[in-house]
Amino acid sequence: MRRLPADRDARLYLAGQLLSSLGDSALWLALGIWIKTLTGSAAAAGLSFFMLAVGSLASPLGGLLADRMRRRPLLIAVNAATAALVLLLLLVRGQGQVWLIYAVLVGYGVSAAVLTPTQTALLQTLVPTEQLGAANSALQTAQWGMRLITPLLGAGLLTAFGPAPMVIGDAVTFVVAVLTLAALRVTEKAPTPSGRRLLDEAGDGLRHLRHTPELRHLTVATVLAVCAFGLSEPTVFAVVSQGLHRPNGFLGVLTTAQGAGAIAAGCTATAALRRLGEQRLAAVGLAATSGGFLLQIAPATPAALTGAALIGAGLPWLMVGLTTLFQRRTPPTLMGRTDAALTLALTVPQTLAIALGAALIAVVGYQLLLLAIAMLTATAAVYLHIRGAEASRGGASRGAGLCRQHTDGDRVPSEHT
Repeated sequence: MRRLPADRDARLYLAGQLLSSLGDSALWLALGIWIKTLTGSAAAAGLSFFMLAVGSLASPLGGLLADRMRRRPLLIAVNAATAALVLLLLLVRGQGQVWLIYAVLVGYGVSAAVLTPTQTALLQTLVPTEQLGAANSALQTAQWGMRLITPLLGAGLLTAFGPAPMVIGDAVTFVVAVLTLAALRVTEKAPTPSGRRLLDEAGDGLRHLRHTPELRHLTVATVLAVCAFGLSEPTVFAVVSQGLHRPNGFLGVLTTAQGAGAIAAGCTATAALRRLGEQRLAAVGLAATSGGFLLQIAPATPAALTGAALIGAGLPWLMVGLTTLFQRRTPPTLMGRTDAALTLALTVPQTLAIALGAALIAVVGYQLLLLAIAMLTATAAVYLHIRGAEASRGGASRGAGLCRQHTDGDRVPSEHT
């Protein structure tokens, strides 16, 4: 971690990426509030998150672009286009233009589908392999720290000054990202066309996940985890109102506790990663979230706060382990498509789990649902511990061989297709 800030390009890139994510987080929540204000409909406001999800379905295309174009120019172009897209929100004057907010949100989702895999792939190029864990830890710590203030920032600006400062501020963060990217000194070679069909190329990331044991096991465990997190979305309100008998505003206290746990875990992630390795660190993170969900069953404020902190701590450990292992085990020519495949594999089940959780909580109650969630995350932790140990003994050589074949020909061998 000490060496990372000394790298000029890495420092510039991480700063621009963090500032852009600050604007994103502030805008997303504020747009839902804005739609609710314009329409008076909670359902219309909730539809804003659906529009984002629709746009994110373009992630396979985004991953393909990330691997078939030079990453820095692509990021510059998409960030500039997104800044212009966001400024269209200044045209909204009333309920009759809510459709424009939805359209911008879909475009925002498409933008994220391209930016996310491209950013991950460029980071792999900018940062030495031995420093990837430190870079991912720094990102997780800073992002969780910002999540403590961005909801208040976006909602506060909207309430006090209307939407214009919020919209302009978010557009500025994309412009800053463009400037930091333009200042990088990285030299990228133009990717060599493969001559293959686009659908075949787009599926290479998924095939890489399936046929690299360590990545496959970590993906399965993380899918189980995001299903648990999706199921838990409606439980937080029940914990506050039914379990603790507190007003809805106490949800902010739990969120702060979760953020504090995440920041503490992010600060320790680099050392823990060095000691445990990626898969064991992710398993420890899953175990921490399982304990946190169990504690939230108890109708006591100290238990709920401790549980929130444990859940917060588990997430950065999981994400640092996941991201670092993927960056280490994936060749640069395939990083964009692999990241996009992972994003799609996690987003779809999590979205379905959120809907299922909303239906189940009315039937079984939040305590039983939290117990099931804790069991699911514990199962993911145990699975990752067992299968990860097997992969580390027998699968490393196979994954390395597959990576070499991707690097040479950028194609999954025929027996794997």
